[in-house]
Amino acid sequence: MSLYKNIKRIVMLIAFLLTLGACKSTKSITGGEVNSKLSAKNIINAHYSNQPKFKTLRGRVKIDYANGDDSQGVNVSLRMEKDKVIWMSAPLGVVKVHITPNKVSFYNKLQNEYFDGDFSYLSDLLGTELDFEKVQNLLLGNAVLDLRKEKFNSEVYNGTYQLKPKKARDLFKILFQLEPKNFKIATQEIAQPENARQLMAKYTYQDISGNVLPDEVKIVAEEAGGLTTIDLSFRNLELNKPMNFPYKVPKGYDKITLK
Repeated sequence: MSLYKNIKRIVMLIAFLLTLGACKSTKSITGGEVNSKLSAKNIINAHYSNQPKFKTLRGRVKIDYANGDDSQGVNVSLRMEKDKVIWMSAPLGVVKVHITPNKVSFYNKLQNEYFDGDFSYLSDLLGTELDFEKVQNLLLGNAVLDLRKEKFNSEVYNGTYQLKPKKARDLFKILFQLEPKNFKIATQEIAQPENARQLMAKYTYQDISGNVLPDEVKIVAEEAGGLTTIDLSFRNLELNKPMNFPYKVPKGYDKITLK
């Protein structure tokens, strides 16, 4: 089955995933030793003190997608203006995606169709309210939820700092693991056990001009017994270059209603 025929679901998942790289490819960041004496508050403060600083980025992302017997790979062009827009284009502009704080849009030339809506489908998929900021945080290797608004227990687990909420949530469970060198997210999970839904993101990082940014991201999404994996590799990316974000749905396309 063609990757483009799966576009309705893939694009919505990719909306979580695509973001930045940097000026030049470098070796992935490794190392760092955990300090078992650090409190959860200190770990969280260190996480928020190490945020990347940039205005725009552009480059390419290799996406490897697998769902059951279906597996595909594609390279896409990526442009982003932080806090404002994420733009993607498949080869020859066959599929284009345009995401802003108010809207998620894409069109598919192979099926002459387009989607234009908000983040409600993504929110329903994970069972928690999502917005542009939360999606951007997930992409940047930051905690998708604001850790400063909740109290956590911390422990050392497999060479990482693991954070779990002190107060259990009614509808879903969350877990964060932070790597010790830069206190960036190593793994974050959001799950709805009653509905057999789970999203897990694992990261490796690179240091670009003092910015710690994702290098490789592995996403595993489970829903109703189905398993989807998406691997992202960020390459040839540049920061803070002038750019535009061309996007216009061709006339005569059918609007998609996602269910």
